[in-house]
Amino acid sequence: MYVVIGASGNTGHVVARNLLARGQKVRLVGRSATKLQALAADGAEIFIGDLTDPSSLTKAFHQADAAYVMIPPDPASKDYRAYQDEVSSSLATALQNAKVKNVVALSSFGADKASGTGPVVGLHNLEQKLDQISDRNVLHLRPGYFMENTLPQVGAIRMLGSAVSPLRPDLKLPMIATRDIGAVAANALLRLDFRGKSTQELQGERDLDYTEAATILGNAIGKPDLGYIQAPDNQILAAMVQMGMSENVAQLILEMSGALNRGHMKALEPRSATNTTPTKFETFVSETFVPAFEQQTAA
Repeated sequence: MYVVIGASGNTGHVVARNLLARGQKVRLVGRSATKLQALAADGAEIFIGDLTDPSSLTKAFHQADAAYVMIPPDPASKDYRAYQDEVSSSLATALQNAKVKNVVALSSFGADKASGTGPVVGLHNLEQKLDQISDRNVLHLRPGYFMENTLPQVGAIRMLGSAVSPLRPDLKLPMIATRDIGAVAANALLRLDFRGKSTQELQGERDLDYTEAATILGNAIGKPDLGYIQAPDNQILAAMVQMGMSENVAQLILEMSGALNRGHMKALEPRSATNTTPTKFETFVSETFVPAFEQQTAA
């Protein structure tokens, strides 16, 4: 029996679908059954529970041999770090109480740092808490910069005519498609060949900076002269809050951006066949970004 946290999200639904496609018994934990109905139709068991409640999660993990765990984002949170720590403590307690032997956890590059990385500090703490559970096998996946993080550029391009972010235009980022993260997690759960406590970086198909990314975006949407602007933090903060994000979460994201800009947060491993994943940024753009851009343009 596998338990999947975050099955309605970008990585969790890929994990769940891949496990179900291999004929595995899968239990999905979520706050709403509605978002999980498609996976339930494919044979998944649904468990409605609160990720901040260790007793509820202990029941969710009952009789599980392995689990995929993560901290679902909450962009409206007024104290996101407190929320992260509440979820990570609940997950660790429940996994220990339910005696789940094998765990794949979604972390991030930069999770080696205990401070100064914004929301990634919460993932550092998740790793620490899971590693303290004795006699368990835990694999921490540390992916790079999500390609999906470029989707807000849809609005920026339409409003300003340029891609915009707080990141340096020459900062090379290991950009990864979230579906590749889900595929790696599912394969690890199917093989169960990890032992003890370990980490695995996932660096995407190649490193790109935002200047290069803007060129690829522009060519795909018929704007070959599309440029990139590194905007000041105060302008980015105002834009994120206007989009519905809490000021607390926006400030944490800006802290993370600063950590990236100055090299405090970075990949630790040299690129290799093991940490390179297949989806090209161009593929993500054609399959995901362009439809989002066209849909918003039409609306």
